[in-house]
Amino acid sequence: MAASKNEERAAREARQRLKAYKARQAVHAHRTSRRVRDNWIAAVLVVVVASAVTLGQLAFLKAGPFEAAATPSASASADASAAPAVDLPSPDFAEDRTWTGTMTINDIPLGIELDGAAAPQGVSAFVALTQAGFYDGLSCHRLTTSDGFGVLQCGDPNGDGSGGPGFSYGPIENAPDDDVYPAGTIAMARQSGDGESMGSQFFIVYEDTTIPSDEAGGYTVLGQVTSGLDGLISGVVDAGTADGSTDGSPAVATTITSVTVQ
Repeated sequence: MAASKNEERAAREARQRLKAYKARQAVHAHRTSRRVRDNWIAAVLVVVVASAVTLGQLAFLKAGPFEAAATPSASASADASAAPAVDLPSPDFAEDRTWTGTMTINDIPLGIELDGAAAPQGVSAFVALTQAGFYDGLSCHRLTTSDGFGVLQCGDPNGDGSGGPGFSYGPIENAPDDDVYPAGTIAMARQSGDGESMGSQFFIVYEDTTIPSDEAGGYTVLGQVTSGLDGLISGVVDAGTADGSTDGSPAVATTITSVTVQ
């Protein structure tokens, strides 16, 4: 009888030990599964955030000089028709030299330099448009304010990102190999994926900005702002966009007063 009780007690203890072992295994499996799940979620979030940043940068300038707006307004059409007619000049027009001058935006004077040797076609077109008075009175219709992605886009006679001078040109010239556009850079806007779609629209970089190249390449760098950038930041950029987003029309109505080069 005593032996039977001892055997029962031993069997009962064995069952308890097995139950406890299985419980520990279940806890370990749960913790392992949760760590895998958490790591997977974290990885997905990193990819999503990185993709959002990249897509946001790739989307920049997608509505380039010749990408039609949904429905141009009557006033926009009138503005476009009032712009001086200019023919695309030869790259030789840039004279293989540095052009200097002043771009005044909202009565804020910006000293500028344009590199006619590095971007002969782009500088030739910009200088010809400037000498014709094409830019005088046109708006700066787009401002981006993301951290490390700050540009002001100007030069559209329609004022909505759809207008140009009546010509387009390429190829892309003087684009940075590392896709970094330093503060003060003046570069040409274009349609996404189209290196032959430059016209009159350009952008001024007000803080060091990375713009990933697309299948067409980077963006033609004309030159740089040599003075007055702080005034542009305090007078236009610091107010942000009209709708509070990181990419939209400036909250402060922004107009090119005049551009002169020599």
